[in-house]
Amino acid sequence: MERMLIFYMLFFCSSMALTATPQKTAKYKQVLKTIRLLETTVKDKDVELLHTPENPVDECLSTAVKCFQKGVLQLQPENSSVNGTFTQTITVLKRFTYVEKRDSPGECQSSCESYEKKNPREFLESFEKLIRKVIR
Repeated sequence: MERMLIFYMLFFCSSMALTATPQKTAKYKQVLKTIRLLETTVKDKDVELLHTPENPVDECLSTAVKCFQKGVLQLQPENSSVNGTFTQTITVLKRFTYVEKRDSPGECQSSCESYEKKNPREFLESFEKLIRKVIR
């Protein structure tokens, strides 16, 4: 009886672990779709350049995501006809949370201001690359 109980507990725990990963992947894929949608509605001319993390090391992924979220708040809609869509996509990205893996030892030494400034489209392309890196 004891062996059966242990077997069922191990089976239950392993099945829960397997279902958690696809949920996170689905969440990150939704963020990717949101970024792509935002790329089509963002104003790219005559705007402020944004600090754009590129190729951050694993210890800095969380910091890079926070930099992108901070930068997203500074984006502007291309025109008034896309304002509703733009506002919704900004809200989705603002609520996005990244939980970093605890495998990454060390702390990030770079701040948002240490990254090069780029235009909004390049900023969003780099954000998309970062989310793809997180998914892997």
